[in-house]
Amino acid sequence: MNYRRRLFFHGMALFLIGLLTGLAEGNFTNPRMALAAHLEGVMNGTFLLAVGAAWPEVNLPTRARITAYWALLGGTYGNWAVTTLAASFGTIALSPITGAGQRALPWQEALVTAGFIAIGLAIILAAALLLWGFRREAIPADRTEPR
Repeated sequence: MNYRRRLFFHGMALFLIGLLTGLAEGNFTNPRMALAAHLEGVMNGTFLLAVGAAWPEVNLPTRARITAYWALLGGTYGNWAVTTLAASFGTIALSPITGAGQRALPWQEALVTAGFIAIGLAIILAAALLLWGFRREAIPADRTEPR
């Protein structure tokens, strides 16, 4: 799989999703959290584009490379999705400032909290793997694995 091109694709897709979320901000239970979801989509899309550009410099064993890729996608798309869900439910889970004055059901708060925790772990894992991959010497250009 050409991870670099896939990261570019997903970066632009998430950027577009973030833009579309911004158009619908006023239709959410919590418009402030919807603004956060819009920004998460745009910023995480940009982040994936940046990682895609730097991907040839990531020198990781195959399993770690695949893990970093999927953790990036899960964390970035998940960040937008859970923030959008929080905007729909009107939760204050892990974001009391953007959720001020809102009320959501306990199961909704629990779902959003669990989602934010999972996303945080995925992004931390991806960042740690990328840092490890950037620490090592770049992969030679003649390597058979597509970038």
